[in-house]
Amino acid sequence: MEKLPTQMTVVGISKPGGPEVLIPETRPVPKPGPGEILVKVAAAGVNRPDVAQRSGAYPPPPGASDLPGLEISGEVVALGEGATKHKLGDKVMSLVAGGGYAQYCIAQDAQAMTVPEGFSMTEAGATAETLMTVWHNVFERGGLQPGETVLIHGGSSGIGTMAIQLAKALGSKVIVTVGSQDKVDACLKLGADHAINYKTEDFVERVKEITKTGVELILDMVGADYVEKNFDAAAADGRIVQIAVLNGPKATINAAKIMVKRLHYTGSTLRPRTNADKAAMVRAIEANVLPLLKAGKVKPLMDSTFPLEKAADAHKRMETSAHIGKIVLVV
Repeated sequence: MEKLPTQMTVVGISKPGGPEVLIPETRPVPKPGPGEILVKVAAAGVNRPDVAQRSGAYPPPPGASDLPGLEISGEVVALGEGATKHKLGDKVMSLVAGGGYAQYCIAQDAQAMTVPEGFSMTEAGATAETLMTVWHNVFERGGLQPGETVLIHGGSSGIGTMAIQLAKALGSKVIVTVGSQDKVDACLKLGADHAINYKTEDFVERVKEITKTGVELILDMVGADYVEKNFDAAAADGRIVQIAVLNGPKATINAAKIMVKRLHYTGSTLRPRTNADKAAMVRAIEANVLPLLKAGKVKPLMDSTFPLEKAADAHKRMETSAHIGKIVLVV
């Protein structure tokens, strides 16, 4: 292995604000602690929580790096005490609690996964956080079964495009909502059974037309007035999983709709979960999902790449909501 440098380039948040507050700076290369690995970063995914953190709305959990970046790919270059899952030189992709916008990043050994054959390092950098979010919320928390229909809001997002592929690969039907004809076309090409342009159609009416009885599962990242609309679009005994609230966290609801339909309304965030929880998700993904990735049945849909130092431009791209699939920083 090459000798590690003592300093590295990172992109920090100079103060809460717009994309312009993302500033390259120099910091010491971190050292892995017990159960940790140090990864020389090849690529880092850009996600909505990064934008929220930059704006001051999503602070990192205690003990996590203050740098943005929740998923990375790269090469293992140092091992902490007790880190035995991976070895020096391994190519890995991993969820991280922060710190991905950097040349080197600490990851939990148990949360890192081997990069699947056929994946570029850029694709691998777009996979871990999205894959874990979809697996946990659609299949573990949401309980999606073969033959059931899932409604995915934000179908052209990184999470949405991953959810389409996984749901189809595991035998379910998929309806998505998106905001343009280009996104409708992209989601249908990716395998969605139906794509609804919410700017020109009422998604509740269309869901009822398509399914007659409503959908068994809804994955929602919008919140606000979508909460009650989801109650209307769900089938009896349907499940609704909230994973973000891009339009706002508050909603006025008619609780009787939950009672009449016997709905299950839940939600989760990934970053604050314990390392044990995240490691358990990774084990389930390695058993159930990585074979699909290795077989080429599931792959992140890539929108664009930016050099690490141009992270501000990547955030500008995300905030236009024009992207289809994943935005990635290349280190």
